[in-house]
Amino acid sequence: MCPDCEDFARTVVMLGQLALYADMTGADQDFIDTVAPCLAASLPEPPPGIFPPGYDPNDGPEYPGQGS
Repeated sequence: MCPDCEDFARTVVMLGQLALYADMTGADQDFIDTVAPCLAASLPEPPPGIFPPGYDPNDGPEYPGQGS
């Protein structure tokens, strides 16, 4: 696996593990609030081939809380 692919996969796994931890009884909310944005900000660009050709992550339906 290429180094960029490994970094991307590792960061996605850590975000998933943090999400599971956040659902646990007694989870440290301060830890979650500190680490989650840091992990998300450190998420590298996805390696080529993760998304289909022409995929635009900004193109799609508006969700509650989004707005112009």
